[in-house]
Amino acid sequence: MENITLDNIKKNLGISEFNKIQVESMEKAKSHNELILLAPTGTGKTLGYLLPILNKINPDVEGVQALILVPSRELALQIEKVFKSIGSKFKINCCYGGHAFQIEQKNLSQPPQVLVGTPGRIASHIEEETFDYSTVESIVFDEFDKALEFGFLKDMEYIYTSLRSIEFKMLTSATDLAEYPEFLRLNQPQKLNHLTAQIPKPLTVLQTEVKSKEKLTQLLKLIYHLKAERMIIFCNHRAAVERISSFFKEEELEHQMFHGGMEQIDRERALVKFRNDTSLILITTDLAARGLDIPMIQHVIHYQLPPKEDAFIHRNGRTARMNETGNAYMLLADDDEIPEYVNTYPRHFDIPQDAPKPAPTQWETIYVSAGKKNKINKIDLVGLFIKKGNLDKNDIGLIEVKDFISFIAVKKSKAALVAKRLNKERVKKIKVKVDIAQ
Repeated sequence: MENITLDNIKKNLGISEFNKIQVESMEKAKSHNELILLAPTGTGKTLGYLLPILNKINPDVEGVQALILVPSRELALQIEKVFKSIGSKFKINCCYGGHAFQIEQKNLSQPPQVLVGTPGRIASHIEEETFDYSTVESIVFDEFDKALEFGFLKDMEYIYTSLRSIEFKMLTSATDLAEYPEFLRLNQPQKLNHLTAQIPKPLTVLQTEVKSKEKLTQLLKLIYHLKAERMIIFCNHRAAVERISSFFKEEELEHQMFHGGMEQIDRERALVKFRNDTSLILITTDLAARGLDIPMIQHVIHYQLPPKEDAFIHRNGRTARMNETGNAYMLLADDDEIPEYVNTYPRHFDIPQDAPKPAPTQWETIYVSAGKKNKINKIDLVGLFIKKGNLDKNDIGLIEVKDFISFIAVKKSKAALVAKRLNKERVKKIKVKVDIAQ
């Protein structure tokens, strides 16, 4: 790590020490060129491979030196964010489906040291030869088990067999696979197993039984009882996500939905609103069980129980993280059965029927039609909203700057007026559209 010290990295990340996974990964990467890191979601495994990669990048060599393959767009964006937070001088680019290929191609004309992306999109870039991949010496397959589940085997094989200079490879997985694909050509890899405590001890699992025809209304009463604290409602299928969302809209309950059938911009907007407290309820498939940059969750609700144990574990892993407590509710209809993998009988819970509807959140999300590619940053947006929008600092919440758009959380009581006031104003000589994000 020639361009940054470990102490500086900890300072930039706001942590006092690296955890056991991160320390072990750095140490083992010094003497082994094949690592398999087994760790549940929320244990800091991203740094567990970024730190070894940083140590292997040669600042005197131009071109992509490390490639990170991930199963989802959201995970790619999260890794890019973590890498930038480290504060090294090295550059990272992100490539994924739903993002303009031409923009990525232009970015790769001045190649980064680290490239992160989904297998399908990275395979397309290699096929089109938009960058020189002969300089890639390190490769990471993050959430390899999930990538296989999503059907990326052929893309990953194509990518890996196209690379001729690999000296270090690392796989991360939340489950220990019985065997690994032949194309990886693993030769006695060093396995770092941190799967011993997959369901955090502070987690409380509760079970409640409802009549099938009353499942939606009882879900609503449960949310009212929980005072709509930050929660994720998990379903097995997109249709169920959309059915619950439609019901919540009728009840005028603020929420976001998230699944793989949505357009990328809609998925990003949903996560932004969930992160910035505009919405405290996220209805989703297992796509949100792993690899998303989302804040601490107080409650997980299994509207439908998943068919496999690992999905149940990953869902529950969204709460009770970092020594915090959390609850997981199993909402069972009269025709549902508890799967065999639930090997300890959950605590029985009766949903109170008289809880009032929770008050709405105090935040609204404002959309601005400019972003990083327009040389706009958070400081520019704070200046715009305070100086020309007449807002106080306390009126502004989380700000997220994307490539060509930005999202700013604003106190709901002032959102409509500030959007109207700032629409068609200029930021760094760029006239921007400002509106409430729908």
